[in-house]
Amino acid sequence: MNKFFHSVYLEDEKCTGCITCLKRCPTQAIRVRNGKAHIISEFCIDCGECIRHCPHHAKHTRRDFLSDLDRFEYTVALPAPSLYSQFNNVRDNDILLTALTLMGFDDVFEVSAGAEIVSELSRTYINEHPELHPLISTACPTIERLIRVRFPGLIPHLLPLLPPMEAAAILARRRAVEKTGLPEDKIGIVFLSPCPSKITFIHEPLGMGKSNIDAVLAIKDIYPVLLSHMKEAEQHPISNTLSGRIGKGWAISGGEAYGIISDHYLAADGIENVIRVLEDLEDEKFLPGLQFVELNACSAGCVGGVLTVENPYIAKAKVKQAFKYEPVLHMHCADLPEFRPEDFLWTQKVSYEPVYTLGANIFESMEKIMESQQILSGLPGLDCGSCGSPTCKALAEDIVKGVDCAKPEDCIYLMREQWEQHSRKKEEEES
Repeated sequence: MNKFFHSVYLEDEKCTGCITCLKRCPTQAIRVRNGKAHIISEFCIDCGECIRHCPHHAKHTRRDFLSDLDRFEYTVALPAPSLYSQFNNVRDNDILLTALTLMGFDDVFEVSAGAEIVSELSRTYINEHPELHPLISTACPTIERLIRVRFPGLIPHLLPLLPPMEAAAILARRRAVEKTGLPEDKIGIVFLSPCPSKITFIHEPLGMGKSNIDAVLAIKDIYPVLLSHMKEAEQHPISNTLSGRIGKGWAISGGEAYGIISDHYLAADGIENVIRVLEDLEDEKFLPGLQFVELNACSAGCVGGVLTVENPYIAKAKVKQAFKYEPVLHMHCADLPEFRPEDFLWTQKVSYEPVYTLGANIFESMEKIMESQQILSGLPGLDCGSCGSPTCKALAEDIVKGVDCAKPEDCIYLMREQWEQHSRKKEEEES
């Protein structure tokens, strides 16, 4: 499997080389060469910022569609907690869950139910491992991938638990096998995703060998279909709710920490804010007694994912408003038949991937660093991106690494200066 698989991709025909995505990418994973953007696979963390900001809609995400589900005899929808907040005036979550069955799913299992299991296991793990404080949430795959390539010192602090969608998939498959008697490969577990990051995780998971999810649909793709079934579902809603306030709260920033039931936490959202927090954690600048850190790459939390339809802050307000109508908790580990905590723990370690090093070893890296510094000293330091690299430093590193045949003359200011020198020299020769 490709450890740098990505669900985010570029549609060349629509790209104009405008460098908007280049300037917005938090990991400097995009270059523009020959008038087209392209993604450096090793640097990309699938945060979706390029999709969010591309004015020409040239960035997309790989995903499944409803027609792809025909290969399964029985399908179970796993709605992300962020799905509930995409609709207006839904007085009962069972209406939404019933609408999912009306649009073709045989069963529904809430990811927020899996979130309540993960919350309970998180509380236990945090209390039992004070030597690892502060533990960092692994619910957002973008954060995991960011730490894996940029903050190796924080890898031991990652909470080694499966994300809620995987926990829900395990429980949903068990229930489906019990209900239908079908073999597991005939049952399709389908996640309804708010973001490309989770799609990437399903194709290339961290902390486990293979995902328990068989297909992924984008919330924005199923939204109009689901909306068309809401009125019918409202007439005869079927009780499918398996989660309460703690599980559904995972949709917004601070919701996971709320489920930990501790005051000693920090919650941050938005990829730029997250990077600043990680830099401070790496420098050991954190509050005394800090136990848990919740980080979401999307602003406001998962409700801000690029595959959702509602304004993230309106969606966040809807989640908070719905809290008062929800029980605190629905799903308990003790209530699950044959429950084993180890089923929800990582089975593989996450390792550091030194993608930003310039050489194959420390000596080669030092040599290339010195070479790049020398090149950088001759560049203007404006970080305008016109050369096709996000910063002057990135251009210097691209040159020494031989990325896309990058050269100093790609800098338009340097090229202009050289042209002016050439023109002056020519004038002097003619005079």
